[in-house]
Amino acid sequence: MQLNKIPTTIVTGFLGSGKTTLLSNVLKQAAGKRIAVIVNEFGELDIDSDLLRSCPLDCPEGGEEGGQRSDDGFYELANGCICCTVEEEFLPVMEQLVARRGDIDHILIETSGLALPKPLVQAFNWPGIKEHCTVDAVITVVDGPAVAAGRFAHDEEKVQAQRQADDSLDHDPSLQELLDDQLSAADLVVVSKNDLLNDEERARVQAIIAHEVPTTVKTAYIENGEAALDMLLGIDAATESRIDEVHNHHDHHHAHGEHHDHAHDHFDSFVVSLGEVSSDLLQDTLTQLIEEYNIFRVKGFAAVHGKPMRQVFQAVGTRLDRYFDRLWQPEEVRKTQLVFIGKGIEKERIENILHDAMSA
Repeated sequence: MQLNKIPTTIVTGFLGSGKTTLLSNVLKQAAGKRIAVIVNEFGELDIDSDLLRSCPLDCPEGGEEGGQRSDDGFYELANGCICCTVEEEFLPVMEQLVARRGDIDHILIETSGLALPKPLVQAFNWPGIKEHCTVDAVITVVDGPAVAAGRFAHDEEKVQAQRQADDSLDHDPSLQELLDDQLSAADLVVVSKNDLLNDEERARVQAIIAHEVPTTVKTAYIENGEAALDMLLGIDAATESRIDEVHNHHDHHHAHGEHHDHAHDHFDSFVVSLGEVSSDLLQDTLTQLIEEYNIFRVKGFAAVHGKPMRQVFQAVGTRLDRYFDRLWQPEEVRKTQLVFIGKGIEKERIENILHDAMSA
């Protein structure tokens, strides 16, 4: 245990790998442990943290979703947890958490789907953070069926094709390189969707992981994001103390003088807001948009005509899921908000198609 330092767990992995589900299950098991959750994801609308703090947490009744939002952007949950978001300004958020360290037992950070964990871990050596926080572990979540099939992500071919078409880059890492880099920093590898793997596929996944991580790094195979809390927290790896020794593809390309931007910088991301909608019509329109445009992910909430509950829409690749998650609160404005993530997609065009479809 790093005395007087807040242990921090960084959860990384591709879009749709199951990071948010894993975090939700961690918070279910918190049982009095005061946890701060930072979600670093694409989009102006923080869908993931809202999912984390709504019904998956099973918070006691009372207050808005069982919690209270403060003026500084933190969301106080009834179970003692704190949610906040960070898109670009990591240091100010960490400084606010450090100032509240007497109220916090653990910090969980969910990175964006294409983020490299190494720079984030290195930030824990910055003055002001180093004295008060330590990286308990980097957990890399791997989509088992996708890796077994050689796709690495749910729709690897579509993403990679768009990267190769970007003439502004001398080098843009493949998804395999990004997975390698996420694995290189891992203190624990979690393979999701184990129930969809047979023995041969599981062995294939394990061989890929073993090629990238030392034998001291354990691999856990899970279903539905369910993993024991003592397996995920309390690893005490102090990853920031060894992170500079980790050499990955990103470092290699910089060392050879190649111009290289982080992969997540090349994605378009925007929010589309609508009023109340027909759920079936919205689903049909989103399915059509995903087929016609280079949309990698859609996530958000819909206000459905005649329904008292908010509906969640989530699309990764061509897979589109929807479900009702909770009742609309009396003080909430019933509206539909969707985050789109893709390449070469224009907000105005997507927005117009949705507005026209919903008003037809």
